[in-house]
Amino acid sequence: MLKDQINKDYMTAFKERDTVKKNLLSVVKGEIQTHEKNQGIENMSDEEVTKILNKMAKSLREVFVTDSSQVLTDVKIELDIIEAYLPKPMSREEISLKLEELYGSGVTQMGDIMKAFATLPADKKVVSELIKNRN
Repeated sequence: MLKDQINKDYMTAFKERDTVKKNLLSVVKGEIQTHEKNQGIENMSDEEVTKILNKMAKSLREVFVTDSSQVLTDVKIELDIIEAYLPKPMSREEISLKLEELYGSGVTQMGDIMKAFATLPADKKVVSELIKNRN
């Protein structure tokens, strides 16, 4: 499970004195624990952990875009650490193929298409753009 891997990597970073990774994974672990406590669950699914990681990655990307100082180096390192746990994002071509598959099966409404992509590692902006270009 992804949560277990994060815990193992945290311990490794702690032992190796990798403070950036240790601190970041500590925050991730805290987010997971908070979510588990709020939801009343003991072990989060990989899908739920991935949602937390995606949210954190999105925040780091926004900082990366808006800041131009030395902080960027640290943000880039943190973003790389988080992205290592996320599934490889779909390419534009893979998204196009999935869209054609959906159109072929009769799914044409934007909401239904976006629901089909909800669990896939696809950039939702690219999906939306490809849908709009097709129509």
